[in-house]
Amino acid sequence: MTPRGDARSRFDRATLAVAALAVVGLVARLAGLGARAFHWDEARVGYWTLRYLDTGAFEYRPVAGGTFLPLVNRHVFALFGANDFTARLVVALAGGLLPLVALLYRSRLRDDETVAFALVLAVEPVLLYYSRFARGELLLTAFSLLAVGCFLRAVDADSRGSLYAGVAAVGLLLSTSGFAVVTLLCWALAAVLTFDHLRVRGDSNPVAAAGRIRRGLVSRATPLARSTFLLLGVVFVFYAPRAGDADGVGLWNLTTLPATVESAFLGSFRKFWAVRVDYRRTDGHELLPYVLDYAELLVTASLPVLGLAVGAFFYDRYLTGGRRPLLHFFGFWAGVSLLLVPMLAEQFAPWLAVHTVTALTLPAALGVAALARMGRIGLERDRAARVGVVALVSLVLLAHVGGVVAANVYGQPGPDDDLAQYAQPSQPLEPMLENASAAMERTDGPDVVYVGEAFYTLNADSDRRPPVSDAWGNRLPLPWYFERLDARQTSVADPNGLTMVAGEPAVVVADGERRSQVARRLEGYESTRYELGLWNREVFVFVKQ
Repeated sequence: MTPRGDARSRFDRATLAVAALAVVGLVARLAGLGARAFHWDEARVGYWTLRYLDTGAFEYRPVAGGTFLPLVNRHVFALFGANDFTARLVVALAGGLLPLVALLYRSRLRDDETVAFALVLAVEPVLLYYSRFARGELLLTAFSLLAVGCFLRAVDADSRGSLYAGVAAVGLLLSTSGFAVVTLLCWALAAVLTFDHLRVRGDSNPVAAAGRIRRGLVSRATPLARSTFLLLGVVFVFYAPRAGDADGVGLWNLTTLPATVESAFLGSFRKFWAVRVDYRRTDGHELLPYVLDYAELLVTASLPVLGLAVGAFFYDRYLTGGRRPLLHFFGFWAGVSLLLVPMLAEQFAPWLAVHTVTALTLPAALGVAALARMGRIGLERDRAARVGVVALVSLVLLAHVGGVVAANVYGQPGPDDDLAQYAQPSQPLEPMLENASAAMERTDGPDVVYVGEAFYTLNADSDRRPPVSDAWGNRLPLPWYFERLDARQTSVADPNGLTMVAGEPAVVVADGERRSQVARRLEGYESTRYELGLWNREVFVFVKQ
């Protein structure tokens, strides 16, 4: 049986099942969304978003990731306030609604495969974890799958609206992360390999295909031209700088429009190239260890999706003649990413798995649907052996998914977590924030004083705009929490410097080596130990009582 060629829009059982899975996905992502303390990367983005909200000044910086989250969260913070929940809300909503994307693929999928696709997108552990994390990887996943689905509808239904929606999604994915370039490279290579597979099977003649492509481009010249302007417009809006004053170069200052356009396109490209390409040439890493670690991470964190996807890909390619180009496109996308993602990664981190898992979701969904179909046929024919095998495999897969979700997504972060990176604090920090806020109301000195060379910066004003020193980075994620209180933050090089501070500070932060020295100089303070990382990142926070 081949997939149906007509895309459906009516509310049939498959559509309702996908909608129900989207509800499940939203609940899974919003439940306890603010319980886990902010990772350093989340705190960095959150802090500079607060600074953007305060000053109105913003520009693209590759080291801070994409521009989407700061630009959007600036409005979220203005409307709902800034906290761990609201900072992650946009990503959680994108992840929760992700199962709805499966409906765009119905022209190429059976009903059970569409529902299985939505199921995988709703509960896959890696996608679930990073749907609850304020980074751009999950947003890149959402816009990538949205773009491919819209392009499929544009082809299958000859829909200009779907074409424009897909192009807009590509523009948005370019604003989410530097790895958007990797996604585009994976798409290009996967498309070539898919076409070559069709050529080998005899389903496509290169000369005839080139002729059809040329005629298609000519006949659709107008919508393609509009699509180009739409793509450039989306990129411009998300990469144009924002001026902090009326005379600065920024998006809303029409008198600086030429400079704004240059900064949005050429300036952003030069910054990206300097950080993501030139820097790699001089300070790169060995490829093989990264590839091996990456493969191990995928096996550990996402074995069911990986196994089902590989099984579906090879079954279709070698046992049924490779009749599903879409499956092969996603399979090649995943295979190429296994090499490109570690090659272009600056550091090895668990969130890298999102890029390959995204491509594995559709092949895995076909595997899920095939397993369910085998079990159903076995029951109808009373074949106990087949039903038993399917049930056993399904139980193992569900157990793995449930174990990863319970231990990593909702469990307390720990050194042994597969999806938690070192810079993830291992305990909640909100109680500290409540005590600090109360202390700031009772004192008239500095709100927060950091003690020690590791935290010390010469000029406090330099902490309020990037680029910042390594000492500021050593404070993470605390600057995000204290900035939410609009705290006045300063630092001293050693405990003796506390005598030079005017007034009693509300909060003093010191590392473990200086704890006793600081304690001797402070009376009426209560100290609490916090781990700002999964290990070896101990600080003591003294709060005025």
